[in-house]
Amino acid sequence: MKQGILQQLTLFAFSVCIGSTACAQPFATSAHEQPADSTGIVAKTESNPPNDAVLISAPKHLNIDFPSAVRLVKLTLRNEQRDWVDISFRYSPSAGASYEWALPGLEPSIYYTADWAILAANDRLVRGSFSFSFGPNAQAPSVARAVEEALLQQRYGDPSIRYVAPPRTQIIINQDPPSYDPPFTIKLERDQNNQN
Repeated sequence: MKQGILQQLTLFAFSVCIGSTACAQPFATSAHEQPADSTGIVAKTESNPPNDAVLISAPKHLNIDFPSAVRLVKLTLRNEQRDWVDISFRYSPSAGASYEWALPGLEPSIYYTADWAILAANDRLVRGSFSFSFGPNAQAPSVARAVEEALLQQRYGDPSIRYVAPPRTQIIINQDPPSYDPPFTIKLERDQNNQN
């Protein structure tokens, strides 16, 4: 009798699962899109280089001017392949409205993106970013991103599929494989010759 009740409960649970609508997870936003800023700080923030700027040469500094004093908790710089550039950012708890960061010599790249995060009033975390490119054949980062998105959509067809590039690997050719002796190898011939 218990087995019949168990089978009925299993069938009921299975029919509920089949009858209910499946809900997919929401599409993850692109790394370049930010959630809506309810504080308005992102819209009032100015950067140098400005967002989507095309420069003649690589910038020597990053400047960010906020509308009021904030604490800068994150500042990163990366190229279009998402390789990090070490700009030696360190968090400082003191608040400021203007920040300037010296940049190392930047390698040629399609574009660079600076991501920042601040703690605004009431310790609200606000994020923003800006992109720039430089060089004689440079084009606006928004144009380069549109081309990337079009290629991905052509390759995968579904705009909700986001391609993540695999990490770079280093291929070594014509290298002799290392030789290892198995553990506890005893070479008796050498030991016998040493005794004579």
